[in-house]
Amino acid sequence: MAAKKSKGQKLAEEILTKREPLGETDNGLLSESIEFCEGYKAFLGNKTEREVIQYVFPILKENKYREYKPGTKYKPGDKFYKVNRNKTIMMCTKGKRPVSDGIRVTVAHIDSPRLDFKPHPLFEDAGMAFFKTHYYGGIKKYQWTTIPLSLRGVVYKKDGTSVMIRIGENDDEPSFCITDLLPHLAQNQMRKTASEVVEGEQLNILIGSWPFDDEEAKSKVKLAVMKILNDSYGITEDDFEAAELCAVPAFKPRDMGFDRSMIAAYGQDDSSCAYAEFAAELATKKPEFTTMTIFADKEETGSDGVTGMRSYFFRDFVEDLAQDEGCEVRNVLRNSACLSCDVGSAFDPAYGEVYERTNCSYMGCGPCIAKYDGARGKYSTNDASAEMMSYILGIFRDAKVAWQIGELGKIDQGGGGTIASEISVHDIDTVDIGVPVLSMHAPVEVVSKADVYMLYKAICAFYASSKPKDF
Repeated sequence: MAAKKSKGQKLAEEILTKREPLGETDNGLLSESIEFCEGYKAFLGNKTEREVIQYVFPILKENKYREYKPGTKYKPGDKFYKVNRNKTIMMCTKGKRPVSDGIRVTVAHIDSPRLDFKPHPLFEDAGMAFFKTHYYGGIKKYQWTTIPLSLRGVVYKKDGTSVMIRIGENDDEPSFCITDLLPHLAQNQMRKTASEVVEGEQLNILIGSWPFDDEEAKSKVKLAVMKILNDSYGITEDDFEAAELCAVPAFKPRDMGFDRSMIAAYGQDDSSCAYAEFAAELATKKPEFTTMTIFADKEETGSDGVTGMRSYFFRDFVEDLAQDEGCEVRNVLRNSACLSCDVGSAFDPAYGEVYERTNCSYMGCGPCIAKYDGARGKYSTNDASAEMMSYILGIFRDAKVAWQIGELGKIDQGGGGTIASEISVHDIDTVDIGVPVLSMHAPVEVVSKADVYMLYKAICAFYASSKPKDF
């Protein structure tokens, strides 16, 4: 027989916050999460923006999405999409209400930290051939040495044709890596700060060591490598100037832990959120409000450029939707709401000193809502209003979705930004929500499967809600 609760215990349940791991509130959730994340692991195999866009095309077709055509009269439940330069995409389900009542937006980014090739990447030194790189996004450079790398991207040849390159991932393909200094000779190196142990110009990828068989030829190893590339892809060294090539970790997504409750993989910032919103978009049938699910580019470098969220492509698309229904774009935007779906930092007890334990996110406790981000006095932040927080939390409570609220870390310890600021500038009320991640921006990141699944359920609730935004 259960012990009778005291007056204080009852009062605590009523008025105090209690954060509980998902496994303690619903232990059976793990099996559902494992099943859901099988699709997520397949999604993780696409490690660049172009690969993600190409991956979703057949899935969209299977789910009856059509390419958006201005002037088309869409009816509730119709599904359509618009691609921006093969790197971003906006996927929509037409709602019952006119778009003048607002749309429900989620946005995640599909770029991740990596090593981009320089315009003239190929060189030879000491009988070895290398590719020069320029790192993309915030990385700890020393983490990228001595790990297997795969090469990905697109090359446009002089005749205007293009070729996709994706090599180094499969067991029967060659691998690549960046070398490091042996500890026996590393006394000076080990005296450097972590940011200087490996410098940017040392991130050269080893790609060959066997010379071309011709005594008269110069740079024989470089020539031998270029011949292989020419034979395989029909490219010449000049073609690198019109290429987008990069190196990414060659690790495959793996279940982590004896209980298989976690996933270890590259690029989970922000693929975990992108997959959750994508799955929620596919599951949406006839929502009250038109949904818009965005995969964005360039978040890791500031959201600039024509495919970043600072570009006008998003607003222009909303303006097209407004014109289709004879309303003003500013009214659509003012009445809309957005979930900026980007990951947060999960508390790591190995580095507990950088977290404020009562205001951080924990793995396995559901997606983390960040009212604000930024750094040093909330600089460069979207700070969600009390009204927006009440609106979103009300939707989650009604749908019985679990969540937690936290900050990235201690004040003045550091900080970071998300796409939220780029959305809210359009007069759209926006709040951040995302999966807590361990080892963020490392070649291998770790997330809880239950957190990914619960984020999916949260976005489903957001899309399914008929609750108007009355503030």
